[in-house]
Amino acid sequence: MRFVPVNGLMEGMYVGKSLFDRNNQLLLSKGSVVQKSYIDKIYKMGYQGIYVEDYISSDIEVKDIISDELRRNTVNTIKNVFIEAENDKKSSKKTNNINETKSLVTDIVDEILENQDTIVNLIDLKMFDDYTFYHCVNVAVLSIVLGTSIGLNKEKLYNLGLGAILHDIGKMFVDSKILNKNGKLTEEEYKHIQKHSEYGYNYLKETFEIPLSSYIGVLQHHEKYDGTGYPSNRAKDDISLFGRIIGIADVYDALTSTRPYRKALLPSEAIEYIMANGGIMFDVNLIQNFVKKVAPFPVGTCVELSNRYKGIVVENYEEACCRPKIKIVLDDNNNEVDSFYYNLKDQKELRNVTITSISDLSIGNLEKCN
Repeated sequence: MRFVPVNGLMEGMYVGKSLFDRNNQLLLSKGSVVQKSYIDKIYKMGYQGIYVEDYISSDIEVKDIISDELRRNTVNTIKNVFIEAENDKKSSKKTNNINETKSLVTDIVDEILENQDTIVNLIDLKMFDDYTFYHCVNVAVLSIVLGTSIGLNKEKLYNLGLGAILHDIGKMFVDSKILNKNGKLTEEEYKHIQKHSEYGYNYLKETFEIPLSSYIGVLQHHEKYDGTGYPSNRAKDDISLFGRIIGIADVYDALTSTRPYRKALLPSEAIEYIMANGGIMFDVNLIQNFVKKVAPFPVGTCVELSNRYKGIVVENYEEACCRPKIKIVLDDNNNEVDSFYYNLKDQKELRNVTITSISDLSIGNLEKCN
């Protein structure tokens, strides 16, 4: 299986991973054949791309840190929690949805602990309209993964995950026109958006019974390590651990998502940004753990090496996060070759790795998938 961006999709490719719409209904089933109408629909819905399976990638397994079903169910539940906050509904459904959220966070913690040796291969499949809800689930997953890497116990992981999944609920009290503005914000608009962490903190504190550490994380996830963040200009260890963790996860997922005002960065570019801001925006010690657990070059992505050979990432290593194992399928002249492997952890002469796209090799060779 490999990931193909929307602009690289072609008719005749096989879907490698089922795709669902915003109502949790099956959109494309695994094994179905891509048609032009599917590509148009995928693009319009805001997906960055899909996983395909063909003869060059049928032996590559992309392992998820949590199941697709758990992710979808959590997105739908957190969507209900946020909508009720926006509408200020006072009903039993509000209690039911927050209780369901708590249960789902527990399930996420359990699945991550079961897969804690797995490096996160996050090429996110978000839809434009439901960005906030997918983003919150991703931030929860990334935060819990980082929490496990620094040895937090299960109770603290749950509290961390709950704060992370609710970290942006305050945006329900911000003008959506400002949130989705396609252009530079005015100073007044930016100050309005900055209020969302306080709005979320106050709403959670007044509305639900959740741990103190959870909503403190919501309040402080935009504080910066050097003291230039908001709302209180806290610095270093004066920012809660949860605030520091959620802050890293929040920025990473935001950077790797397409927004109305900019295109998504590649995972490797987002990791580079996080690392460059160690000691400025983020806690250096937390960054060191984060980059061990979140792959700059996720399994299934196509890459080009410094010798211009192209291939697909098949494995990542915690101790060498930027030096994956790659299955080579094209030579330096873009000619197909009998596949072989480079393990960049050991082959230091191959210095540069760039995420790219390999789209046309599956055409004419589809029978080799089966």
